[in-house]
Amino acid sequence: MKCNLRRCSRWALVLAAFCSLALARDLDQDEALRLRQQGVILPLEQLLQQALDRYPGAKLLEAELEEKHDVYIYEVELLTADGVVRELDLEAATGRLLKDKEDD
Repeated sequence: MKCNLRRCSRWALVLAAFCSLALARDLDQDEALRLRQQGVILPLEQLLQQALDRYPGAKLLEAELEEKHDVYIYEVELLTADGVVRELDLEAATGRLLKDKEDD
């Protein structure tokens, strides 16, 4: 079987996209509650306040709890007072800021 560079590159991109999707898992509210009750993760309200304090006047657009690479992460989207959408990833167990970027 002959593999040209374009076809191999296309498959590599498809495989990379699939693998990145497989590494992140959204948790439902029942799982989140169980983890919170077990003390595995911090309350969302506490970490939301931390995220909002970074951008005074910002409004919450969305918050999700995900598991990526065996780490629980709150992914928070904010609309800043300047009208910019920011995506913040906070480690759910510690509150440590993992990512803060402007969302596309």
